[in-house]
Amino acid sequence: MKKLFLLLFVFTTFSAFSQDPFLQKSNPESKKEAVKITNSYIPKLALTGKQQLLFQQKVEEFLIRRYKIEAEFEGKEKLNMLYQLQQQETDEMNNIITLPQMEVYKKVKPTIQPLETVKKDE
Repeated sequence: MKKLFLLLFVFTTFSAFSQDPFLQKSNPESKKEAVKITNSYIPKLALTGKQQLLFQQKVEEFLIRRYKIEAEFEGKEKLNMLYQLQQQETDEMNNIITLPQMEVYKKVKPTIQPLETVKKDE
């Protein structure tokens, strides 16, 4: 019984401290774009140094996911998935920025990180 408990404990510990699989596949393009996007938000949100780093990491994580969606899907399905992804990103930013910053973030996000549009078939 002790061995089972120890094995379960070790497995749980390793999985809790493992890295985000999306960040493990980081690439220079997403890193560069994340820095650019974060720099656009800094004057508008008055991000602190710690917030800037966390914000940039979160933006990069979602950029990697966005690139994957853009590569694998098309049309309305792609747009719906990108919309859901942006909603998730906004929700996760709540853990990084304050409530007043969040209000500004929601207002300026469509101009800094616009969502694509799909042409309607006629």
